[in-house]
Amino acid sequence: MELFEAIKTRRSIRRYKTDPVDDKKIEAILEAGRWAPSWANTQCWRFVVVRDAKVRAKLVDTLMKIKLPDREIPNPAAAAMNTVPVIIVVCAKIGIAGAGHGSPGSKAQYVTDKGDWFMFDTALAVQNMVLAAHAQGLGTVIIGAFEATQVGKILSVPEGYRVVALFPVGMPDQEGKAPPRKELSEIAFKDKFGK
Repeated sequence: MELFEAIKTRRSIRRYKTDPVDDKKIEAILEAGRWAPSWANTQCWRFVVVRDAKVRAKLVDTLMKIKLPDREIPNPAAAAMNTVPVIIVVCAKIGIAGAGHGSPGSKAQYVTDKGDWFMFDTALAVQNMVLAAHAQGLGTVIIGAFEATQVGKILSVPEGYRVVALFPVGMPDQEGKAPPRKELSEIAFKDKFGK
């Protein structure tokens, strides 16, 4: 699949078949994440591939409900996570991305006014990964509404790391529709914002 086609046709998939996903396809997805750019090549990301059904069920229990003005509804990603054979959990080593190079063991001194850069770096890796999944005919949906501390406990994520995102991987059981996109003139400007 050509890159721009993959970018334009990738969709968030919430309905999956229960078909198994080949290890080689998962490895290709992980390789795509591994080759993402990162701040000073810190490569702060770590990936946990969860295939065990009992562990996947525990991860579903960490999903946050969606709060509407008059009620709460289940997270729509729960159905996807209950069906897929694989969930990839994205973690990040904190305190290294966006930091200057101090002495080993010293507290990070950030060289950006945005603090720790781990969310940006892991997002770059995740984008590579979901595009690699799509290019192989697999579906994904990136999930951020979950109890990260609970996920960390379930997966024995060590201190110094944060759980950033989850994404189920499987054979799509739906065809995603393209959501409306803003015109380029609404989001890209020349020389000054809004011009």
